[in-house]
Amino acid sequence: MRQTAGVETHEPGIRTRLWQHGELKSEHFALDELSEHLQTEGSLVWVDLCEPDQQHLRQLAAELDLDQHAVEDAVTRGERPKATRHASHTFITAYATQLDEDPDPSRGPLHSRLALTRVSAFVLPQGIITVRLDDHFDIDAVVQRWDDNADLIQHGVGALVHGLLDVVVDSHFETVEQMDELIESLEDGLFEESARTRTVQRNTYRVRKELVELRRVVLPMREVVNAVLRHRTEAGHDNGPLDGWYADLYDHVLRVTEWTESLRDMVTTVFETNLSLQDARLNTVMKKLTGWAAIIAVPTAVTGWFGQNVAYPGFGKQSGLVASTIVIVALASTLYLLFRRRGWI
Repeated sequence: MRQTAGVETHEPGIRTRLWQHGELKSEHFALDELSEHLQTEGSLVWVDLCEPDQQHLRQLAAELDLDQHAVEDAVTRGERPKATRHASHTFITAYATQLDEDPDPSRGPLHSRLALTRVSAFVLPQGIITVRLDDHFDIDAVVQRWDDNADLIQHGVGALVHGLLDVVVDSHFETVEQMDELIESLEDGLFEESARTRTVQRNTYRVRKELVELRRVVLPMREVVNAVLRHRTEAGHDNGPLDGWYADLYDHVLRVTEWTESLRDMVTTVFETNLSLQDARLNTVMKKLTGWAAIIAVPTAVTGWFGQNVAYPGFGKQSGLVASTIVIVALASTLYLLFRRRGWI
């Protein structure tokens, strides 16, 4: 982005905002003016870099005295959620989550549907710089959150940080709620007569895998919010309204964490229940096979006995055939009714 003679110009991948004493004054100002705005009393700025190049990062690091390790962490993939305090700023990394309900079938039935989108932030005394490695994170939702709570902007950069973290935690809530519904559907499907064991096992394993991935980004958020609160206290911020908003944010983080842990226990229970039901079904099948084997054994024994070449009542006569048939039907029916009453078949 470049600006000449007071004319705002846009550069792809960069968004900026300027507030003065809590009121929005301008958008899309040039990066060259960032240092000046940060030094102006009553100013609050936001800079967003999407897929940043090294030039912009080096420019910002040099102008704002950003820690080089934090700059490297902002563009390095695989970083865990954290909040680190440096001499002139606080560096935050967090992950928003989303559960894809219609995954690409070509990626396999066990492929995780959980999508993680990372956002990092350099929190300065009078501004915040967000860094996104791609455009999957919905930064517009963060801007909308700031606009919806415009009265908080007058309390400084803490309002911007809260809006950013609030959007991230809300995405965790939505994902956990979806996974709760998935686990409930798994529980309902366990006791269906038409349930396919292999399908239930595959779906349970996939949900379990997704919960493990979700837990890795949800659990550290407690430390992230705690660190932000601690840094605000150390910096001497005493904003009553923001303290209440941050307390509510921390409560949401705890609720998501507890919900995730309970879902983890639930999916483990589903997995173990499925194994128990398989054993029960196997026992039922064995009972049925044993019952039918006993029923079939009766006519086999009778016909085998009467098949011997010895004289018996009705031997060589049609009455003997009728008598043997009656004996077979009577004994087989008696065993069937007995096994049926016991639930074996």
